[in-house]
Amino acid sequence: MPTIVMAKQERPLEPVMKKKAYAFLEKLSEDDTRPGLHIEPISNAADERVRTGRVDQGYRAVLFKITTAETSTYVFHGIWPHDEAIRVAERTMLRVNPISGIAEIRTVEPAAGETPQPAATPSTSAPPPAQVVATPSPPPVVTDAPALLAAYGITVEHLTDLGLDEDFATRAMAVTDEDAVLELAEAAPAEWQAMALIDLSAGTPVEEVRSKLGLDTEVDMSGSDEERLLRGLQHPAGRLSFAWIEDDEELRRVVEDSDFAAWRIFLHPLQQQFVDRAYKGPAKVTGGAGTGKTVVVLHRARALARRRPMARVLLTTFTTNLAAALERDLGRLDPDVTIAGGLGEAGVRLAGIDSLARSVLVEAGRDVGQAAGLVLGADTVDVLQRTGNDAWREAIEAVGAELPEHLRSPAFMAAEYTTVVLPRRITSAAEYFRVPRRGRGVSLSRGQRAAVWAVVERYRAAARAHGTLDFAEAASVAAAYLDLRGDAARPYDHVLVDEGQDLGPGHWQLLRALVAPGDDDLFIAEDSHQRIYGQKITLSHYGIETRGRSRRLTLNYRTTQQNLRWAMGVLDGADYSDLEGEEEKHDDYRSARSGPVPRVLPCATLTDELDQAAELVGGWTSEDGVVPETVAVLVRDRFQRDRVVNGLAERGVEVRAVDRESIRAGRPVVMTMHRAKGTEFARVLLFGVREGAVPAGMKDYETSEADLQDAMLRERSLLYVAATRARDVLAVSWSGERSSLLADG
Repeated sequence: MPTIVMAKQERPLEPVMKKKAYAFLEKLSEDDTRPGLHIEPISNAADERVRTGRVDQGYRAVLFKITTAETSTYVFHGIWPHDEAIRVAERTMLRVNPISGIAEIRTVEPAAGETPQPAATPSTSAPPPAQVVATPSPPPVVTDAPALLAAYGITVEHLTDLGLDEDFATRAMAVTDEDAVLELAEAAPAEWQAMALIDLSAGTPVEEVRSKLGLDTEVDMSGSDEERLLRGLQHPAGRLSFAWIEDDEELRRVVEDSDFAAWRIFLHPLQQQFVDRAYKGPAKVTGGAGTGKTVVVLHRARALARRRPMARVLLTTFTTNLAAALERDLGRLDPDVTIAGGLGEAGVRLAGIDSLARSVLVEAGRDVGQAAGLVLGADTVDVLQRTGNDAWREAIEAVGAELPEHLRSPAFMAAEYTTVVLPRRITSAAEYFRVPRRGRGVSLSRGQRAAVWAVVERYRAAARAHGTLDFAEAASVAAAYLDLRGDAARPYDHVLVDEGQDLGPGHWQLLRALVAPGDDDLFIAEDSHQRIYGQKITLSHYGIETRGRSRRLTLNYRTTQQNLRWAMGVLDGADYSDLEGEEEKHDDYRSARSGPVPRVLPCATLTDELDQAAELVGGWTSEDGVVPETVAVLVRDRFQRDRVVNGLAERGVEVRAVDRESIRAGRPVVMTMHRAKGTEFARVLLFGVREGAVPAGMKDYETSEADLQDAMLRERSLLYVAATRARDVLAVSWSGERSSLLADG
C-alpha cells in the first residue's frame, strides 16, 4: 500500500473538491494501479517523478512518486483544473536541498522558447540558479537605511551555509526593516528558509537558528536519490511543509475539515522538540501569544498517551472555558486519544484546575478532615461549597477596626492570604508573626500583623459557619490530602499545564501533589505577558524546579506583524518576569505574517463610538467571504458588553453576547477581554479603551506600591491579550480620554 505525504496547501480547496480529493487519495493509498485513478507521468517534465491523477472530469492532482524496494510514496502537491495541472506538473520538481538535506518543492522556469528538461539528479544537487526559482519577488529597494542582517554581523555566506538559496540570501542581505523581511519571506523558496530569515532578522544567532531548525546534524547523502528524498521529507524542518499521513481517518481530517488548522500537523522543529523530548523532571516552554505553546501542550499530551496507552495524563489550565477548548482541540488533533473521565483514570483527563481540586475533595470524602486541619487549623469536612465574593469585605467590616486605613482592602487581604498564609499552611497568629512576606510590597509591624490575623480568623470562622471554602483554600486542602497519601497514591503519571502564568500558589501545590517527582512529571506552558489573574509567583517556592529545562518560542503564527507590533507597544515600559523569576522580554517576538496597520478610532462621545462600531462591524460582515462569527468586539466588562450589544442592535447590526457558552455560528460576537482568552478572530474591534475603563479603577490595590504595580501589569496584559486575538485586522476605539496604556501615535 502506498504511503501518502501531504505538502502544505497554499490555497484551500472548495468543499465539494475536498470530498473528491479525499476519495482520490483514499483509493490511491489502497492501490495506485487502479485504472480509474489515471496515475500518469508527464512527458518532458522537469522532474521524472511527477505524476498527475484524475480527481474528476475537469480536475487533476499533481503528485510526486518516490519508489524504493520497500514501498511507494506519493507526495501530494495539490489539485488544479486539467490544463493548469499539466502546466504545474511540467514545471515543478521535488528535490533535496544539498546543504540542509531538506526536501523542497520548486518551480522550474524554462528559457524562452524551451521545454523544461528533467533534472539529472534533482535530489542530490541544486539545479542551476537561473533554472530553479521561488515565487517572483520585487528587487529590494535601495535606501540609506542600514541592512538589518549585516547589523547582526551576518553575511551572505552565513545564509548560504545554512542552505538558503544564493539569490534569496543576497536579497535578504539588502532588507532594512521588519516589513521588508516579511515581504521577502512570503517569496521564500521554501518555508524553512522563510523561518530562518525571520529568526535571523530578529537577532537570533546563526547557530541558534541552526539548532532550532534541526540543521545542526551532518546531512546524510548516502543511499539512492529516492532514499535521500524520503529522509528530506522526514527532516524536522521539512515537516514544516510535509506531513506523513498515518491512516485514512487522519487523511480525512487533513483533507475534508473545513476549519483545518496547520497547527494540527505542520509543526516547527523547535515545537516538535518540545513534543518529543524526555525530561528528567519538570520542564517549561514560554512564549508570547500565538507562538504555539498550546499546540505543543496538545501534541505532547497526545504523544505521552500514545507512548504508554495506560498512562494517566492530565492536561489542565485556569478556566473552564479554556479547558473545554483544549478538549475540543485535542479531539480535532486526534479523535482516537482516550479521554479519561474520573480522577486517575488511564487516558488524557482535561479539566480546569479548580474543577480538578473539587474532584480530589469529592474522592477524599470525609477523610479530608486531617488535610483541612493542616491547612486551615480546623478539621472541617464541609469543603465542596465555595465562599462568596463579599466575604473579605464582611470580615474587614466586622473585626478590621485595628487595621490601618490603607490596609482595609479586600484585594490586599485576599493577596496576603493566598500568597503568604495558605501556601505555608499557617494556622496561628504565632506562625504568622514569624513568616517572611517576600514580595508583598508593604511591611507590617507586629501590631499590624495581629490586626491582619484577626481578619483572617474571622474570614475562616465565617466560612466554617457557612460550610464553605474559597477556591484557593480548596486547592490547598486538596494538595494536603494528596501529600498525606504519599507518592505511591499520586493519581497521575504526567501533568501538563497550559496558561501556567494565571495559576496561584495553591494551584501549584496541587499540581505538584498530583504526580510523583520523576521523568516527564510536569510540563508547563506559560507567558507572563498574558497573566490576567492572580499574583506573580516563583515555581521553585512550590517544589517545582524547571531551570535548565526551559526554552522560549518567539515566532507568532496567529496574528500579523502589524497587529503584534501594536500589542507589544502596550507592554513597553513594564517589567515582567517568568515563573522562574527571570526577566521576560518581548522585543524579540516576530510574526510570519503581514497585514494592514491597526486602525485607531478616537471618538468624542459614546454615541459616536457606537456609530463608528456599527459602521465598522457592518462593513466587515458585508465583505465577500467573511464568516460573521470570525468578527469580534472585545470590551472591558459585562456591563460594557451588554451596552454594546444593545447599541449595535439599535443601529441595525445584530451581534451576539458571549459569556460562558461556546461561540455559535451566524453573528459577530461581543465578549469581555477576559472571556476572549484562548480565542482568535479574523477581525477584532477593541471597544471602549479609555482612561478609567482600561485600566480599570486601581483604588483597591493602593494598599501597597507592589500591589498597585502588579495590578497595572495585569491590566496591560489584558489589553495585550485582547489585541492578540486578531488574526488579520485590528481596530481600537474609545470615547473621551484615551487609555494611558496606549502607546503614543
